[in-house]
Amino acid sequence: MAQMTIDFSRFFVPPNLKEAKKRGKEAVNVIRDFDIPEDMKDIGRGHTYLIRTYGCQMNVHDSETIAGILERMGYAPTEDEREADIILYNTCAVRENAEDKVFGELGRLKGLKRTKPDLILGVCGCMPQEEAVVNRILQRYPHVDLIFGTHNIHRLPVLLREALYAKEMVVEVWSKEGDIVENLPKVRQDGVRAWVNIMYGCDKFCTYCIVPYTRGKERSRLPQDVLAEVRDLARQGYMEVTLLGQNVNAYGKDFVDLDYDFADLLDDIRKIGIPRVRFTTSHPRDFDDKLIEVLAKGGNLVEHIHLPVQSGNSEILKKMARKYTREQYLELVRKIKEAIPGVALTTDIIVGFPGETEEQFQDTLSLVREVEFDGAYTFVYSPRPGTPAAEMEDNVPLEEKKDRLHRLNALVNEIALKKNEALRGQVVEVLVEGRSKTNPNMLSGRTRTNKLVHFPGGEELVGKLLPVKITEAHAHTLYGEALVASGV
Repeated sequence: MAQMTIDFSRFFVPPNLKEAKKRGKEAVNVIRDFDIPEDMKDIGRGHTYLIRTYGCQMNVHDSETIAGILERMGYAPTEDEREADIILYNTCAVRENAEDKVFGELGRLKGLKRTKPDLILGVCGCMPQEEAVVNRILQRYPHVDLIFGTHNIHRLPVLLREALYAKEMVVEVWSKEGDIVENLPKVRQDGVRAWVNIMYGCDKFCTYCIVPYTRGKERSRLPQDVLAEVRDLARQGYMEVTLLGQNVNAYGKDFVDLDYDFADLLDDIRKIGIPRVRFTTSHPRDFDDKLIEVLAKGGNLVEHIHLPVQSGNSEILKKMARKYTREQYLELVRKIKEAIPGVALTTDIIVGFPGETEEQFQDTLSLVREVEFDGAYTFVYSPRPGTPAAEMEDNVPLEEKKDRLHRLNALVNEIALKKNEALRGQVVEVLVEGRSKTNPNMLSGRTRTNKLVHFPGGEELVGKLLPVKITEAHAHTLYGEALVASGV
């Protein structure tokens, strides 16, 4: 395939912080008439697709939608690259190593594309929302057939038609978001747990984060649409739903003529007959007393909250534009623990942010000790092009970043192990998710506080809520015995 020259301005506007912050005034349209074009409804009969997904739960859920659209067109799933007629990489732009993996995969598949020229190879998700990424694909990976962004998933049938018939690279990346497309088909990963998008985008503009550009402005689905989806999942027998959003507790803040927020939504979902309800990810700035009051009602609202702190030092938090201080975060944690006994808190932490001193890093360690998180996702800072932090001097040496990460992880694991050891001999409620990924002779599932538990048992227990006695504890995993006979 010849290298292409494309008028970039037709489909892509590079990130612009000043312009992006003005975007809230744009109207949000709800589209309900999604359908597959007639000439594409059976185009996939006898053909297969493969989706590789990188990144957060939002990306995973987007892949479920992409799979639903492809299967509506007749395609069947496969895990064998050599059999696939379509291979799509649904990508993440948050971490540099995720992008590097995708580029490595694209290079590796060049040989497969040469031997199988009718293969459609595509890149979608967050990476294509970055101008530098699309330019790199155009220049170095001309064997890619299809590129589309996070706001264009519903356009997949039309884009695929162009890729199949035009025999040239098809690129469509919209920088303007504003549409919420309902009634998109989905192929959910299992019949036990389900993801439910309640909103899209983020307006927080943390200085290190590319998400406000790749995912766009905050826009909430209407309450009736979210509630209808959760009720339908309950009717289908799903045991758990996880409400998704880049910042779920900003839900409803964009409504113009409706006084309804995340706490209201949770309070309504609490009344639906589904055993467990989770949500991710929440922002401390939007975690108000009303939300804590609703979560304290319990029931199907589980006792686990993922509450990213990112740093334990107020000066670094200000440079990150997190819009809260160390003291405000600790006060929020105090309120949550007081209202919800036994709550498990997990978090995200970045080490080595531009200008971070050893003393400021020590503030992060002391905050972790004070809060006693049950777990943490920890990262070494890496600049993302197009973000304000990328313009700051990245002056913490890589070796120092790695050393800080090592010390932070050691502390997180020490606290997690202590917390898990306290469960030894206790009986906990476990939702059985399936076979263990590391030991096919064991089942695995999660407690209400989102702790992973492995235990022996038969396939018939999958999808059930079981009492499990904890017999062994590690920092990231628990082992136990189900207090129910297999086969019951």
